[in-house]
Amino acid sequence: MLGRTKDQIRTTEQVNAALNTCRALKLDGLVIIGGVTSNTDAAQLAETFEEAKCQTRVVGVPVTLYGDLKNQFVEADVGFDTICKVNTQLISNICTDALSAEKVILSEDVSSSKLTLFDITKRICDAVQARAEQDKHYGVILLPEGLIESIPELHAILQEINSLHKRGVSGDKILEHLSPWATALYEFLPPYIKKQLLLSPESDDSPQLSQIETEKLLAQLVETEMNERSKSGTYKGKKFNSICHFFGYQARGSLPSKFDCDYAYAMMTVKRLSHGPGVSLIGKPSIHPVPVDLKGKPYELLLRNAEKLLMDDLYRNPGPIQYEGSGADSKTTTLCVEDQDYMGRVKDLQSYLDKVKTIVKPGCSQEVLKAALCSMSSLIEILSLMSSPSSKNQTCL
Repeated sequence: MLGRTKDQIRTTEQVNAALNTCRALKLDGLVIIGGVTSNTDAAQLAETFEEAKCQTRVVGVPVTLYGDLKNQFVEADVGFDTICKVNTQLISNICTDALSAEKVILSEDVSSSKLTLFDITKRICDAVQARAEQDKHYGVILLPEGLIESIPELHAILQEINSLHKRGVSGDKILEHLSPWATALYEFLPPYIKKQLLLSPESDDSPQLSQIETEKLLAQLVETEMNERSKSGTYKGKKFNSICHFFGYQARGSLPSKFDCDYAYAMMTVKRLSHGPGVSLIGKPSIHPVPVDLKGKPYELLLRNAEKLLMDDLYRNPGPIQYEGSGADSKTTTLCVEDQDYMGRVKDLQSYLDKVKTIVKPGCSQEVLKAALCSMSSLIEILSLMSSPSSKNQTCL
């Protein structure tokens, strides 16, 4: 076990160093556990090791707290269930303590709607005021760790600062090289955010988002706006006070849930180790994250219940992770409502085809045979049209 790192195996020198180390140690396997970047590295190493005839087998395990490493074959990554259950416990404790309702802000929603920092501030203030009018002077706002990157103006200034870092401009000289609008925005921000924006990027050139206290910035802006509303008489509730929490590390350091234990154990079965890759990849293999689908069922469910979540006091405190009993096998809402069991549906289809074979066989009636032929020919025609490239490029009206 080499531990946790944000470093990537990216350059040719790094890949060759990994290859030489594995050969020198005569390793049977190299297991890379992580998210999108880690599994991209694993895919690249696997191809390189295969070409170099290295005996070390490279295995990438999809483990990430973001839940964005999935597709129609892999419904969830290892770790997401644990993260949800740990954060649910922590958040529900706060909600119970504060007699609180919840409001959720999604990065993808902010990015898609192009909400500015002031738009988000106004939304939160409107929520605080609406609840105060019902004598509910409490509430909890859930913000994603990387929200700041989805806010247009802050994303732009992060890009500018990052490009200056790449050009070798030191942190104390960056302000001199910012564009006029970026300089104006930078000067508006409080000192702690200014300092955090200038932090050196990660090894993959991404900004240190977890070190930027977006929640503290929003709390300060909301407090300022609520004070202004109080002075103008539009807000007549109690003085706004906020307490910020960051749950990233508590969730990362948790013991795995029963679901993740079972899921990771099931992934251990690796078949056909003696076979090489069936298709030669051109260029460097890359794995892309899956963002929240703003047209998907989970987001639709969230929108449908948004008003209720905002205004009502909904109590649900599941407590800590369970390993036996009624709550041990509970699954995340997203996994339950997404309905992405691709291979399960393939098995269901195979089951239906097997049933057709048992009914339509020598000795069946002419009516049954005609009905089967008519149905199958129509089905094949429809599926052929749906599978053709031209149909995929058509826009649905």
